[in-house]
Amino acid sequence: MNPLDTAVGFSSSFLFVPATRPERFMKALDSGADGVIIDLEDAVGEDEKGQARTAIRSAWPSFSPEQKRRLVIRSNSPGSHFYAADLILAQELDIGCLLIPKSESLDQINGAAQILPNTAIIPMIETALGLHRLDEIANSEQVLRLALGNLDLQADLGMVCDPQETELQTARFRIVLASRLAQIAPPIDGVTPSTDDIERITDDAQRAKRMGFGGKLCIHPKQVGLVKAAFMPTAEELSWAERVIAADKTSKGGAVKLDGRMIDRPVVLLAQRTLAIAGKP
Repeated sequence: MNPLDTAVGFSSSFLFVPATRPERFMKALDSGADGVIIDLEDAVGEDEKGQARTAIRSAWPSFSPEQKRRLVIRSNSPGSHFYAADLILAQELDIGCLLIPKSESLDQINGAAQILPNTAIIPMIETALGLHRLDEIANSEQVLRLALGNLDLQADLGMVCDPQETELQTARFRIVLASRLAQIAPPIDGVTPSTDDIERITDDAQRAKRMGFGGKLCIHPKQVGLVKAAFMPTAEELSWAERVIAADKTSKGGAVKLDGRMIDRPVVLLAQRTLAIAGKP
């Protein structure tokens, strides 16, 4: 099994659901979200961690193979007392994808990969140390893509951000850059705390797309549709992508001009990604 063969590799919308609420697991899968993150960390109190793992273990056989490919489990952080038990659970269930919060080193990711050889890993960058070691984390074993923990990163850096989180622009750029240099899938942007501010959710998602992110984390089903719509290619973008692919085929991979612009391999890859997001072959 290829650990990176998971349905969430290029997904644009990820919905969190608390591991202590198993009655919501199927609802989350039916919400329209591309990926569902069953959360063992922030959404679960310290005295409920064992109960949360039991809930996942009990529900796992009820998921179809296709549903399991859309599921991600967020463990507790590597420095916590709960992390080892989370890895044991992930190993027992042979999960497809693990989101590791507060990822801060290559050793942490490679250690998890050694225990979970069939599991794709999404390191979550939400501390100063994680941001400092961004390149080594992005190049660790079995890393599918990176995710930004924007609220925790603000807290760790002592920031007081404006509504647009202007102060985090540099961090966002660095995560996109590190992902590209490591040749992994575009990263996943952090959450929008408001569940009712449609304009804010939409603006945040559109900013993420403009900056090169490939997806966004959602904390409520109401956010999912707005995020998916923001990341969906426009008709103009799809037309451009189709013409790029056609020109590339005609030139058999050689240099060719389209609309006065040279079509090289990065442009072709961008066109392929655009069509993949839209579900076009």
